[in-house]
Amino acid sequence: MLIPENVKYIISTLQGAGFEAYAVGGCVRDVLLDRKPADWDVTTNAEPQQVKRIFRRTIDTGIKHGTVTVMMNDEDHVYRGYEITTYRIDGEYEDGRHPREVTFTKSLREDLERRDFTINAMAYNEDSGLVDEFDGCGDLKKRVIRAVGDPYERFSEDALRILRAYRFAAQLGFGIDARTEEAAVSLRENLKKISAERIQAEFTKLLCSPHPEVILDMYRAGITSVIMPEFDVCMRMDQKNKHHIYNVGEHTIRALMVNAQFSGVEFEPDILRYIRYALLFHDFGKPEAMTEDENGARHFKGHAVISERISKEIMKRLKLDNDTIKTVAALVRWHDYRPEATEKNVRRAMNNIGPEIYRLLFPIRMADTLAQSMYKREKKLAYEKEIMKLYSKVIEAGDAVTLKDLAVTGEDLIGHGYKPGPELGKKLKELLELVLEDPGCNTKEYLLSKI
Repeated sequence: MLIPENVKYIISTLQGAGFEAYAVGGCVRDVLLDRKPADWDVTTNAEPQQVKRIFRRTIDTGIKHGTVTVMMNDEDHVYRGYEITTYRIDGEYEDGRHPREVTFTKSLREDLERRDFTINAMAYNEDSGLVDEFDGCGDLKKRVIRAVGDPYERFSEDALRILRAYRFAAQLGFGIDARTEEAAVSLRENLKKISAERIQAEFTKLLCSPHPEVILDMYRAGITSVIMPEFDVCMRMDQKNKHHIYNVGEHTIRALMVNAQFSGVEFEPDILRYIRYALLFHDFGKPEAMTEDENGARHFKGHAVISERISKEIMKRLKLDNDTIKTVAALVRWHDYRPEATEKNVRRAMNNIGPEIYRLLFPIRMADTLAQSMYKREKKLAYEKEIMKLYSKVIEAGDAVTLKDLAVTGEDLIGHGYKPGPELGKKLKELLELVLEDPGCNTKEYLLSKI
């Protein structure tokens, strides 16, 4: 197994001081899956103060629970931390979240058997090779998430592990062991004891994974009813509309799957988070907006505005950051905005919505369209492609779409007799209207001639 030189150094240094040491947990799992680990963790029978004496640069990141972070330069000359945690046994979990106390142990097996899932309970060093006491390697081959020992005990200790099971299933494309899922269903109400921040961190990873459709498994297990009951309402809302063949919840999941599987674009983490949350929430307002005509067809006029309100309520409840709340809410509000495909309309849309928000609407609307029925699908897709083409033309031409793009500034207008204040702002907006209509007007000479 290939491990970084810094990890080898940490392990060999601890061994040289007379202690055991292993790479442990997710990093071992990821290497066995030919994935690049995000972090490398080390477990040892050395106690925290002993670790601190052995290494020069350390941070007490979780010393009460046996964790010390060793800071080192890695192969890319990046200064980074490596967590070293003493073998431990967790005491009684009194609140379904935290152990009342931890006890250090000299047994690697005792440390591994307190962990959540078998695929995260493996350890490795070059002397001993792979230590796999609970057949995590076998579960990797079977592509299954299975709790270490009794799943009822593991989930009773920390209910967040229920959500982590589904998160790992979504990230790895695995199924969940039957008894493990049985325990998750039975103990799902314990998720109410978990903080919104911890729920949100796991749910965001799941939502941004290659398999966001795992949310449907969570719905069937009754877990969404605890952490996001609004989704359950969508699952009960049949659309009965020629544009749709799925209920609202199923359509939502199909749209997420399209984005995950067919977008062909690698998004930055922040951008991916905005897009996936917007796709999740874009139709949450439909149950409230639903009307039915005399033929029994259902309509959902104004659902985007209602979805925006509901999305804000959920994101605030989940303690998402303000930038995400603001961006996702705007994407949800505008997801159904489809003016006639002209360059002028694209410029005006970029001005009204904001250039960055408008750009992010493209993958959302494509996924939304591909998750609908075949009714007028080719026409809808042709429209989206034409809009994207026009957007590219506007960007390449450098057309002005915001006040900062104008060839004149407030100072220019002040130099021609305007005083700072509302009238100045009003005049700049009038000039921008001219430029949105005809980009050729965006010259200093022409615009000053209009004041």
